[in-house]
Amino acid sequence: MMNHLFPLAGFLAVALLAQPATAQTLYKSVTPDGRVTYSDKPPADAVKSEKKRLDTSKQGVTAPSDREKGTLQQLESSRQTRESAQDRVRKLEIALHDAEVALSMGKEPQPNERLGTAGGGQRLTDEYWARQKRLEAAVEQARRNLDKVRSGK
Repeated sequence: MMNHLFPLAGFLAVALLAQPATAQTLYKSVTPDGRVTYSDKPPADAVKSEKKRLDTSKQGVTAPSDREKGTLQQLESSRQTRESAQDRVRKLEIALHDAEVALSMGKEPQPNERLGTAGGGQRLTDEYWARQKRLEAAVEQARRNLDKVRSGK
């Protein structure tokens, strides 16, 4: 059933599109009280009616003017600038999140960052504290970068 329907629909579409555009008739009428109306049929009480034929076959789609092209380019440029700024902010937000996650995950000492003490306990090495400072500095730097872009500097 569907195999017969598609060719028929295609044929119908081609037949409708192949018909020539006809000129339309428009009537400009002046009523007894002086109002001007435009319609496809002249009103019965019109004092004066003019028949106009509109030829729409030659108009079709027109190319944009230079002014329209300039406006479009300006809008496109502002859109790209806005999206670029939004992308920068989003990337910096992700970088800040990643730095915060690294800091929270880095709280746990690595295997080589513990030292045994004489009393049998353990203490953290200088490498652990240096790594913590680097992770905190990375979070602060990411936060400064994000604040700088958000403030527009």
